[in-house]
Amino acid sequence: MADIVQQRLEDRIPALEQLERVGLFTNKEVKSMLKRSTALEYKLHRTVQSKDDFITYIQHEINVLELIKKRRARIGYHFKREEIENPIIHRINHVFRRATTKWQEDVQLWLSQVAFNKKWGTKSQLSKVLSSMLAIHPDKPALWIMAAKCEMEDRNSSESARHLFLRALRFHLENKKVFQEYFRMELMHAEKLRKQQQELEQAKIDVGEYNFSTEILSGKLAEVVYRDAAQKIKGAEFILSLLQIAAIFDFTKELQDTILQDLQSQYVDDCMMWDFMAKRELDAAGAPELQSAKGRASDTDRREERCCVVYEEALKSLNTEAMWICYVTFCLERYKRKTNVTQLKEKATFYRLKKQLQVLLSSGDTVSATQVAITATQRFSQSVEMWSFSLQTLVHLESTEAGHLFQEALKHVNPKVESLPLWQLQADWSMTSQIPEDTETFFQKGLLSPVPAVSSAMKEKYLEWSYKTGGYKRARKTFTSLHEHRPFTKTFFMKMIEIEKEQETPKMSNLRDYYERALREFGYSDEDLWMEYIKEELGSHGNPENCGKLHWRAVKTLEGESVEHFTTKYTLLQTGHM
Repeated sequence: MADIVQQRLEDRIPALEQLERVGLFTNKEVKSMLKRSTALEYKLHRTVQSKDDFITYIQHEINVLELIKKRRARIGYHFKREEIENPIIHRINHVFRRATTKWQEDVQLWLSQVAFNKKWGTKSQLSKVLSSMLAIHPDKPALWIMAAKCEMEDRNSSESARHLFLRALRFHLENKKVFQEYFRMELMHAEKLRKQQQELEQAKIDVGEYNFSTEILSGKLAEVVYRDAAQKIKGAEFILSLLQIAAIFDFTKELQDTILQDLQSQYVDDCMMWDFMAKRELDAAGAPELQSAKGRASDTDRREERCCVVYEEALKSLNTEAMWICYVTFCLERYKRKTNVTQLKEKATFYRLKKQLQVLLSSGDTVSATQVAITATQRFSQSVEMWSFSLQTLVHLESTEAGHLFQEALKHVNPKVESLPLWQLQADWSMTSQIPEDTETFFQKGLLSPVPAVSSAMKEKYLEWSYKTGGYKRARKTFTSLHEHRPFTKTFFMKMIEIEKEQETPKMSNLRDYYERALREFGYSDEDLWMEYIKEELGSHGNPENCGKLHWRAVKTLEGESVEHFTTKYTLLQTGHM
């Protein structure tokens, strides 16, 4: 082992001497590098070899290359690359070959060698590495594609790239990505030739001596690839992916027309085809005279209407869940993209969506209706109205997705401004659809909401649910646990009063307690609350003598016009007119 290491180190000496001689490194730095290299060389020749040792060795040598590059730039010395850099590059490739031979399954190791040679190596070295890698890993389509791109872009060899794609297709007969990239490569090759021809013509050079095939220039090779791909791989989505690639190049109109005709004739039962044809209407250019914002807005509206016509036509022959989802998604996307100048009417969008859901519900297609409702929430994630509408649909359908979507809704809408309707809807759903433990957990969460309107509304719902599930005792317990925790609504207290009065023998002491607590919160502005209290004292369970005291307190407590309104109502009550 020592002899081999010694030989490796001696092979380094000429390059190290050159580094010192031309002033790129000092003598001290050269000695330090030699010492470091010695340690790394010995690690590579141990009986038990480690992949990490190989990687560390390679990284050290690459760092040396980077440092030489910086030193050259700093002192402006650009000579003797063959004596200095080339031996290092050769040494790194040698270590890479040893590593990839020992750990052939490590794809990342191969890719690292490819990346190194793209930056530092020669084109022939890069080609050899790619060939060796593919011989070991022919089962990985991504590597074939990467290798072909390297041949096309780094080695400027379309012929080698084509050869690699054809070999790849022997191993991966129906791989979409391989066909897509092969198709793209042929179009790029044609584009490159067209540019070369154009440059020669501009330079007034006779292009007759150059072999510029008209068929290749027009993309016929790419069409051959398309025909082969379309025969082996079925589906509108894949054909559309090829059409989108062709659309990138400005010389492919005939090829695009061919693909489009095949798409329309062979995939009439595929929603992807109809979705694409409908959205094409949006790309129709507006009339040139439409310069005003109003004119452009009207033109956009007309194009959107034409899109809808195509979708409606599709649904006549393809009334499926997937087709409906495409239609609804289009409507929602157009709404989401609206601007202050060109916008779809929200009410029109909701009308269309509701109409579609009604059709699905009336036909009994609850699965499609559920999917449409879920899709609507994904596209209108900021709209509380859409969340409410979709959640009501899911609740009606008794969908298992409702619980999850309630949580998602509260994450997306503005909690302080818009969340209350969603909390109320979820409360109603939870009280009828969830087990008591889950409903209890929901209410406890709602009671702790930092949004006053939500917290207050949940107190009302919680009290109502407690009475329905546990009777008077539970309702009373719930009220007692909440009556000191603001904020409140008048309805919260009035519910408890109604519950008390529904009992066989209502307790007037409890009713007075509820009224007094309500007056603490709302007695300064709500004259009707005082009147209800007074009427309660005049009732069979009350004490009429307390009415005078309540009248005096009301006049002292109420503010502004409420005092006058109260006095009028109290007088009417006294005279029997109320």
